[in-house]
Amino acid sequence: MHLDSDLRVPRATGAAQLVVYNLSCDNAHDFEGWFTSPEVFQHQHERGQVFCPVCGSSSVAKLPSAPYVNLPRSQAAKETAVTGGPAFMASLRAKVIEYALKHTEDVGERFAEEARQIHYGEAPERAIRGQASRQEVEELRDEGIEVLALPVAPVPPEQLH
Repeated sequence: MHLDSDLRVPRATGAAQLVVYNLSCDNAHDFEGWFTSPEVFQHQHERGQVFCPVCGSSSVAKLPSAPYVNLPRSQAAKETAVTGGPAFMASLRAKVIEYALKHTEDVGERFAEEARQIHYGEAPERAIRGQASRQEVEELRDEGIEVLALPVAPVPPEQLH
């Protein structure tokens, strides 16, 4: 699944504009790719010139991510929002959940503990999912650990279409 908002555009005073994509190879290695424009990424991707830095695979896809734009401090950043009819929204939710299930390790009730261990370098870096209370999610966020709550309870990968 690819969302239209899957790029971040960092800017610095006097610096060239870059587009940063979150990418993943067919071996599930996630990494960032920095390009001078979306067209440059597309050109290199179509020619198999974008490689995974871990395994060298050129079978690479963009991951969904929130856009990032460096704004002057006087401007507050706005949330990226999506809306559509009920069928579109149901399809979008299903695709997000399917992607998360296929690309994360289920750690169950140990989610908060495991997320902290990963964040503090006490466990291997990897994408995980599991169950956490609202309080645990807020505590993780307060510690600077990025957490995304899935919109509905996930189904096991073997039950996906």
